[in-house]
Amino acid sequence: MSEDTAEPDTVREPCWRGRTIRFTPVETDDAELIQRWRFDPVTAHETGVWPASLYELRERIERHHDDSSRDDFLVLLPDGTPVGHAALIDQQLAEGSAQAYLVLAPEHRGEGHGADALDALMDLAFGELPLQRVEAHTHTGNAPALRVLAGAGFVHEGVRRSACLHRGRRHDISLLSLLRPEWEARDRPRSWDHV
Repeated sequence: MSEDTAEPDTVREPCWRGRTIRFTPVETDDAELIQRWRFDPVTAHETGVWPASLYELRERIERHHDDSSRDDFLVLLPDGTPVGHAALIDQQLAEGSAQAYLVLAPEHRGEGHGADALDALMDLAFGELPLQRVEAHTHTGNAPALRVLAGAGFVHEGVRRSACLHRGRRHDISLLSLLRPEWEARDRPRSWDHV
C-alpha cells in the first residue's frame, strides 16, 4: 500500500458507510500508513501519544484482530483513498459503553471527513451495537476536535486536569460523551441510508 492511496489492484471492500466516507477493517499492512499519521506533530500533540515503532504497531494491530473490546477501521474516500483511522475502543458491552477514537491524515483535515466518520462511527455504536454511552477524550485546546465532537452531539462532561504530559508540559483533557437518547434525537440521515 502506498502512503496516500490503496494500490490499484487491491480493492478494499467497505463494511460501513458515511455520507462521503467508507469504513474497512484495519489490516496489519495498514500499519505504515497509520504510523505516518501518528507521527504527524499535530496528531502526536493532540492525542498525547508518543508513536511507537512500526514493528510494535504491527504487533498491536495483530493483537487487536482478536480483541472483542474494540473495532478498528480505515476511513476511505469512495475512490479508496485512505484518510483516517476510526475506532470504538474499550467496549464494555455489559455496561453499554465504549470510547471513540479518530485520527485523520494531515492532508485531509478540514475537509469534513472527521465529522462524517464520527457520525458513521456513532451510527455503528448505537445502531448495530448495544451501546448506551460513547466517550471521547481530547486536549482542552484541540478546537477542531471539540467542534467535530460537538457537531456530532457530544456533550462536555468535564476536564481531567493535568492528565497528559507532552512536550514538557502538562495538559488538561476534555471528557465528552454521547448517550443513546441524544443520538436517537439527532435529525440526520443514518449510515444505512447512504447505501
